[in-house]
Amino acid sequence: MQYIKAPMNYIGNKYRIMGQIQKWFPRNVDLMVDIFCGGCDVTFNTKAREHIANDINFFVIDIYKEFQQLGIAQAIKQIDRTINEWKLTKENKEAYERFREYYNRTKNPIDLYVLMCFSFNYQFRFNTAHEYNNPFGKARSSFNDVMRENLMKLQGSIEQIRYTSCDFREFDYSLMKTGDFLYADPPYLLTCGSYNDGKRGFKGWGEQDEKDLYEILDMLSEKGIRFALSNVSHHKGEKNDILLRWRKSRKYHMHKINFNYDNCNYHTRNSNNLTQEILITNY
Repeated sequence: MQYIKAPMNYIGNKYRIMGQIQKWFPRNVDLMVDIFCGGCDVTFNTKAREHIANDINFFVIDIYKEFQQLGIAQAIKQIDRTINEWKLTKENKEAYERFREYYNRTKNPIDLYVLMCFSFNYQFRFNTAHEYNNPFGKARSSFNDVMRENLMKLQGSIEQIRYTSCDFREFDYSLMKTGDFLYADPPYLLTCGSYNDGKRGFKGWGEQDEKDLYEILDMLSEKGIRFALSNVSHHKGEKNDILLRWRKSRKYHMHKINFNYDNCNYHTRNSNNLTQEILITNY
């Protein structure tokens, strides 16, 4: 199956393991809610009559809303125009830094997308004042042909998605009914995602967040709403006991996913410190 790649390289995206997790997804879904949607790789590739994509990172959500409002063709024209006007290239660090300063004053979502395209590792990173602070991606980052093509592939599908931005505890779950499906890919307690340390300009993720999510998933399950939760059970010699005890007590199903974290900045090369990604389902 050919999957759609989101037009941004969002940290923690599931594009490379889409086939592994989606084989466990339910069929014939009316409403699919992607409650930690990130770059939306899972949203774009999950069949449902209706989609809601939510993330606390309103910067990313605003980009997708702008793509919807402008239309993909017009958005690409605006991206190209901005790149030309600001003379952005893989080598022009000064232009990038001027443009970053301009964005932090104006906060235009399309400008943020362009800025991300030329930043180090294509990351969305903000300081506590919500100013974009990712450095220049010299000789590597740009709005390349692959990203352009990925963006063009969204034409005809992105228009059908409802985007929201709130904490997962504040989402209106009354919108969901028996037979609907929720996918949850929260920050992981055990792994190296920068979203865990609050460095994206948003608060980190701790044990209480984890427990609050489990309570919501239990509530949905009791109402006959199907869910799938991505997480890791083991990482760098540690075990997520909270996750495993909860899964066992509720008798939810656990599926092992083959995923390699070798590209993680904090990955340890010790073969004994294996990472086990899992998918937990209630059906």
